[in-house]
Amino acid sequence: MFSEAPILIAEDSLYLSLDLSSAVEEMDGRVVGPASSVAEALTLLARNEVAAAIVDFRLGDQDATALARQLAERRVPFVIHTALTLSRDVCDVYADVPVLMKPLQPTAVLTRLFDEMCKARGAPPHQIVRILGIPS
Repeated sequence: MFSEAPILIAEDSLYLSLDLSSAVEEMDGRVVGPASSVAEALTLLARNEVAAAIVDFRLGDQDATALARQLAERRVPFVIHTALTLSRDVCDVYADVPVLMKPLQPTAVLTRLFDEMCKARGAPPHQIVRILGIPS
């Protein structure tokens, strides 16, 4: 599905990051990270080509605004995967970014990320997802 696309995972929960990493690899993607802090995620982003990202908006004791800003500036499609309600300011700035509330199955997160990647390329995501037989 991901055709070896490098996917950045910014998630501070060890178990979630492992689940997401395994799911990315099972869907033919390449994991960048996972990063458990904003600083680590920004370093990985600076040093690696990244096709898309999954961002937990609260990494440790810091929100991931700086990471989201960098991804948006680079036009890297991403989803926010969080257990916390985001502030109105964050929702306004990233209104076009899907916010996925935890807990979700990794395949649901990756399906939505794939939709975002397709949108960024101008492809009709739901048709591609249906063709691949991935539940939406």
